[in-house]
Amino acid sequence: MWALSRRLLVAGLGIVTVAVGTVAPLPSAHAACGAVSCFVTIGSQQQVPQAGLLTMNFIYSYTPMNLPSGSTGLIAEADQIGRRIIPNHHNERSTYTNSFALDFNYGVTDRFGLQVTLPYMTRRHEHYHFHQGQNEDLSRFSDKGIGDIRLMAKYNVLASLKSMLVFGVGTELPTGDYRQTDNLGGVLEPAGQLGRGQFGLVGTMYQSYEILPHRLNQFVFASYRHTFKNNDGYQFGDEYIVNGGFNLVTLPWLVFTAQVNYRYMTHDSLSASIGSGPILDHGIPNTGSSWFGAAPGVLFNIGDTWQAYFYAQVPLYRDANNNLAQATSYTFGVTKYFQLFTPGA
Repeated sequence: MWALSRRLLVAGLGIVTVAVGTVAPLPSAHAACGAVSCFVTIGSQQQVPQAGLLTMNFIYSYTPMNLPSGSTGLIAEADQIGRRIIPNHHNERSTYTNSFALDFNYGVTDRFGLQVTLPYMTRRHEHYHFHQGQNEDLSRFSDKGIGDIRLMAKYNVLASLKSMLVFGVGTELPTGDYRQTDNLGGVLEPAGQLGRGQFGLVGTMYQSYEILPHRLNQFVFASYRHTFKNNDGYQFGDEYIVNGGFNLVTLPWLVFTAQVNYRYMTHDSLSASIGSGPILDHGIPNTGSSWFGAAPGVLFNIGDTWQAYFYAQVPLYRDANNNLAQATSYTFGVTKYFQLFTPGA
């Protein structure tokens, strides 16, 4: 059972995180910018370990964002400080995110587990203010710090030698920055910050089936996130993720994996005015997106308690409503297993 469990650990989940924040009066905002993270599936994040087993993942992801073909990058500003939405306010250039995550999974029983994900990020963003048909005032933003901490409870409803079906429910805590300023002194919009500024609810499903014993298995992962409106009247759109793929064991220490990834995000909204209108809840133009891609990868079993893995996430279709979209991204990670106690011992 333990050997089978180790092979099934190849599957995968997405790191879908961005974080949340603090208070204090700050200057007016500049920018309707976007940022995302890699969301490949890493099975040791999604499964329920056997009772008494602690699984620790250290995951690094590099996620660049650029303009898809046919996009101009001319987007609206959502000024959460001044409660205004200003169409065609600036011209996007790029966003780069480095994400470092510690992910802990513990088997309370063979079916019930707890998961904690602690993200740390660095982010760089650039855009021009757009005025009278010209690019003016290059805005540069950078920040580093902790992101939203995710807490999950998971239950394996189908534990057998060949199959597993794990459902999870949890929350994202508002633990990261969401009011950091750029080089011009304005608050960068929440969509580009490390944090969301409010609690979120998360639901997940992970399914795996061993097609060829100890050789080939398939997996499917799906997740949903809803974030509530923060104190600035900004609400991130709901996020839907569906991943699926296969793991092929070629040698006891070498596993090849391939998956496809799909993410759909609805429009963000802000309690704001447009022009001289009243303050109402408005969907923010140029937010929301669809992304579909492939993620080939390789996993190495190192002894009995270590694994290492690498994924390249390649976009095949991107639609970001004229905004920046995730480009080819990379994820590296290591997994370490700790048997804290043996049931019945």
